[in-house]
Amino acid sequence: MKKKLVTAFLALVMTFSFPLTGTAEGKQQFSDVPPTKHFAEAVNELAERNIIGGYPDGTFKPGNPITRGQAAALIVKLIGLDTEKVKDPGFKDVTPANGYYKAIAALAEKEIIGGYADGRYGPNDPITRGQMASILVKAFDLPRYDIPEYESPFKDVKPFVSHTPNILIIHRLGITAGTSPTTFSPNASITRGQAAKLMKATEEAKPQMKTLHGSDFGWKKIAWFNDSEKNPGVFKAALARGRDTPAGYTGDRLQLVPLKEGTGTLSFGEGSVYFPNEVKHKKYYVHVKKTDGVWELTMEETDELFPTAAALEMTLEQTKQVERVALSTMEGEELTDDAPFNYCKTGVRDNICIDIDKPGLYIATVRYKGGEEIRYGIEAQQKTAHFYYEIGTLQERTTHSVDLSNDEYYSVKPGHKIGAFNIPESSEQIAVVMREKGTNIFRAEAKKAGTFEVIFPDDRVHVYPDSAVYFEGVKIEVRQLGTILRVTVWPYLHDYWI
Repeated sequence: MKKKLVTAFLALVMTFSFPLTGTAEGKQQFSDVPPTKHFAEAVNELAERNIIGGYPDGTFKPGNPITRGQAAALIVKLIGLDTEKVKDPGFKDVTPANGYYKAIAALAEKEIIGGYADGRYGPNDPITRGQMASILVKAFDLPRYDIPEYESPFKDVKPFVSHTPNILIIHRLGITAGTSPTTFSPNASITRGQAAKLMKATEEAKPQMKTLHGSDFGWKKIAWFNDSEKNPGVFKAALARGRDTPAGYTGDRLQLVPLKEGTGTLSFGEGSVYFPNEVKHKKYYVHVKKTDGVWELTMEETDELFPTAAALEMTLEQTKQVERVALSTMEGEELTDDAPFNYCKTGVRDNICIDIDKPGLYIATVRYKGGEEIRYGIEAQQKTAHFYYEIGTLQERTTHSVDLSNDEYYSVKPGHKIGAFNIPESSEQIAVVMREKGTNIFRAEAKKAGTFEVIFPDDRVHVYPDSAVYFEGVKIEVRQLGTILRVTVWPYLHDYWI
């Protein structure tokens, strides 16, 4: 496989970081903000930097609500946004005569703030905690982590609400823990002291990161990414999606946040992740290093694929009895009679795993102590947008039976014998079905992939007395992987209440 160094090195510097001044202890700016207040350090530092101001009487009034207009004015100063050349934001309650006009217009142009559905901005309305969360995420361009809403610790943060993703982002970054361990109070207003603390905490919490734009690759969009195929703890990716505007789509951005030194993998693409061979995509090694407190990212484009584990399912006791695994092509060419293997578990299933390093169809023959052998079909498909092969496995089983008098889950009433049964025409091309004489045992021998039902036309045998469930027949399924077949026979039930 080939690889090439295509990108570049980036020294990531936190765009909006400032040195801590220790003003909470050393210099009290306002008479009503003593050092004992939890927001004192933030208020004093931001005041010293001329981000916030107090009242003529020397107070800050930290308990007063902060309005949406005041919040806009503070944010533009914090992020250094130019307010001299601004476009009219179009809010019917914000005219050039308004003292916050330039700040609101600058933030609206950058899509950091928005208005209400009725066309107002509400500059004099108290800003809510949910609104502030969204403004902070957009203003500081925090990584747009896609956090499942079921992971939220806040019972008052509801799914499908506009501010919810941003609330979960600032919580994930440690900017705020909420108003209690289980509440965020998204509709509660924010005081001036709380706003100062939130803004300073956001400055400090914003991670260093590298940003990739869809336009860097000539793409309209970045539809998907995968940052977890190898060493997922080295960095974390997040996708900031653009918006459809009258001027066109604003573009997608992929944000890469370094977490620790090492090398991870990143793949991303323009189209559907479900058809990675048919869309534009990129694959990179992402090398992360920290020098003198500054993260460095080097991205190396590659088309390599890693050896991929094929899990061969069996019982836990069987895994302890495996003696040797032979691997051949589906056509019968022997590749090895002693493939390395190890115990592995997928979900609740016990397996042994062997590595496959090329695409194709294979047969693995597992030999147990005592001489028993079981064969498995393996298919390794190359998905070019990924670092691992897509692996499918199938344990061979050419015959299988079910005893309706002694099934694991459902059985006919004791002593009952199933009567007539109808086998569909041409079903013998899929499997040959037989009934053992004098029993309720139905057996099938596989021929090729397919499914069908054997129906009991006159027999409505209830599974248990007074039950609405009865046997309608048995179902036969044959799965196929290359030349490997696996047949399964199981009861076909009918429920009166369905």
